[in-house]
Amino acid sequence: MSAASPLQLDTLFGEYPLDQAFDEMREPNGDVRAHYRALAETLASLPPEELQRRKQSADLSFLTQGITFTVYGRDEGTERIFPYDLLPRLITAKEWERIERGLTQRITALNLFLRDVYSDAKILNDKVIPRELVYSCKHYRRQMRGLQVPRNVYIAVVGSDLLRLKTGEFVVLEDNLRVPSGVSYMLTNRRVMKRTFPQLFSSYGVRPIEHYPQMLLATLRSLAPEGRPEPNIVLLTPGVFNSAYFEHTYLARQMGIDLVEGRDLVTHDNIVYMRTTDGLKRVDVIYRRVDDDFSDPLVFRADSSLGCAGLFNAYRAGNVTVTNAFGTGLADDKAVYAYVPKMIRYYLDEEPILPNVETYILSEEKERQHVLANLDKLVVKAVGESGGYGMLIGPHSTAAQREEFSRAIEANPRNYIAQPTLDFSRAPCLIGNSLEPRHVDLRPYILFGDKVNIVPGGLTRVALEKGSLVVNSSQGGGSKDTWVLE
Repeated sequence: MSAASPLQLDTLFGEYPLDQAFDEMREPNGDVRAHYRALAETLASLPPEELQRRKQSADLSFLTQGITFTVYGRDEGTERIFPYDLLPRLITAKEWERIERGLTQRITALNLFLRDVYSDAKILNDKVIPRELVYSCKHYRRQMRGLQVPRNVYIAVVGSDLLRLKTGEFVVLEDNLRVPSGVSYMLTNRRVMKRTFPQLFSSYGVRPIEHYPQMLLATLRSLAPEGRPEPNIVLLTPGVFNSAYFEHTYLARQMGIDLVEGRDLVTHDNIVYMRTTDGLKRVDVIYRRVDDDFSDPLVFRADSSLGCAGLFNAYRAGNVTVTNAFGTGLADDKAVYAYVPKMIRYYLDEEPILPNVETYILSEEKERQHVLANLDKLVVKAVGESGGYGMLIGPHSTAAQREEFSRAIEANPRNYIAQPTLDFSRAPCLIGNSLEPRHVDLRPYILFGDKVNIVPGGLTRVALEKGSLVVNSSQGGGSKDTWVLE
């Protein structure tokens, strides 16, 4: 392929402003970064109609595969094709090596924290983390106190959200430890991209991710109860109306395991069985995509029909492994997140490799007053929400919205945290026939069984609306394939 001329590159970038944010593809002076040059030249050498043809082909592929998600609270229909940007996001081997080490360190410390808090609570006794912060968390489960968790692994599947700051440094925005979603989009994005740019993909030497389902299966198998060498593993879904139902069916199919709903399960003598056409079959490991509250009506919400009555007792008896473990949402709390660097120092005696974003704890009087005086400059988040809900982005908010959040904070300060409005990195997206920058984050997927495994890449989420800082699909965001280079 011949190199694109400067004129072709100028046409490609068109009105592509470079501002204070780190640009994934371009240097501050406008030059294309070295690892992006082959991609830029490929794009510049293709006629606009050919780019559009490839985009339409990719969209059609998503449509025929039924790759959708659900938006709640909208009147105009909820089922959407997952928005996808044609241009991959590239990460160098050196950058990835740091991310991998940082995430391994982080999940190790978070797991030790959960094990400690539900047993001896040394970190609370040593006053490293305020006791009331932990016990006031709505995801803390007193039923887990003193319970032996298989292999002491509380969090087997994690999706941490990373941002790149204007310095080029990656930071952790939050950890998703309950039922992190999106991995199916990472896998389908890759499959579509290999068909869309086959020559470019092979020439770049992109590290593979296709083995994720088998790694997940091996992780689940490693956590099976003692004496079950050939464990029966199932994926528990809330059902077809859940926003991530496509992902549940996709992963179950890829792993070759049964997809079950609560009504498919029954317990007897503290053993879980699934109903089959051949009668009852014992279940050993449950990959749970149902929140704690809905998992067992005998222990949590009595009005839930999504879980299985008696599941928790079977779990407590050690006859079934449920992953992620009940009560892991404690370490998912956005206020507890602020203390993860202290956890790393306390349990591992190491400095954090990936820093946190500066976070204000609003139950602290001094920090709360600072936040209330600066709501127009900060991002405020409800500690237990996800998907971009329960959030105020100060610079983009109205006076009425700020007043509403101010009252909510005063009424229940423990329910909120605040962070600076971050000008995080942007990557080029195909908008019409030219490239325009849009803000992106990165959600790598981490597996923890016998050891920590991280597939190279993850889901790059994109704020597709111009100027938006919200990457969540439920709020108008989309995704890109993420290429980690050899």
